[in-house]
Amino acid sequence: MSLWFMVSLLKKRNDVADVAWGLGFVLMTWVSFFLSDDSGVRGLLVGILVTVWGLRLAWHIHARNKGKAEDYRYLAWRKEWGKWFYPRSYVQVYLLQGVFLFLIVLPVLLINKNAGGDIGLLDFLGVAVWLFGFYFESVGDAQLARFIKNPENKGKLMQSGLWAYTRHPNYFGEVTQWWGIWLVALSVSGGWLSIIGPITITFLILKVSGIPMLEKKMEENPDFAEYKSKTSVFIPLPRK
Repeated sequence: MSLWFMVSLLKKRNDVADVAWGLGFVLMTWVSFFLSDDSGVRGLLVGILVTVWGLRLAWHIHARNKGKAEDYRYLAWRKEWGKWFYPRSYVQVYLLQGVFLFLIVLPVLLINKNAGGDIGLLDFLGVAVWLFGFYFESVGDAQLARFIKNPENKGKLMQSGLWAYTRHPNYFGEVTQWWGIWLVALSVSGGWLSIIGPITITFLILKVSGIPMLEKKMEENPDFAEYKSKTSVFIPLPRK
C-alpha cells in the first residue's frame, strides 16, 4: 500500500487505490500460498477464485478511470483535507485499506495455513455461492459500462438488467463472493473464526465506503427517488 501511495503521488490521483484493492488480495493470497507447507488443493482452489476476482476488478476499474478526471470521492477529499491531504491520504486511504484487506482475506490465509481434508460438500457450496456473486459483479459492471458508453443515456440512471433487481448488483456480487470463500474455509481447522472477513466487507459496502457514498451521489439525479422506491438497495428482489 505504501508503494501504491508513491504511485498516487506520481500520477497525482488517489483513485489508483481502487486498482490496488483487487491486486492486493491476489498478492496476499499467493504469498501465503507459497509460504505455506500445507496449502493443498483447497488453497489452490481459493487462490484461483481470488485471482479471477481481483484481476478482473483491477482491470475494470483501470479501464473505467483511464483518460478521465480523478474519481469524485477523492476530488472531494482533496478539497476537504487541504494541506493535510497527503498525510491523511496515506493513513486513511492506503494504510487503512491495507488493514481492511488483511481482515477480509483471513479465510484465504487460514486455508493456506491448514488446507484441511479432502474437498467436500462445503467446498462445492462455497464455490457455487462465489460463482453466483461473480456473475452479479461482473455482469452488473459490464451492463453499467455499456449503458454509460451510450450517449443517449447521458443524465439517466441504469435501471435495466440486474440493476432492475438491486441498485447495486456489483456490490452484492462482491460481498457474496467473500461469503462463498468463507464457506470453503469452514472445512479447515478454526475456519469459522475467519467470519470476520465477510463481515468486514459486508459492513464496508453497506455502511461505509460503498453504498452510502454512491447513493449520496445518485441522489443528485431527479430519477433516483422513484428508482429507490421501486428497487431493492442490495439483495436482488422483484421490482415493486
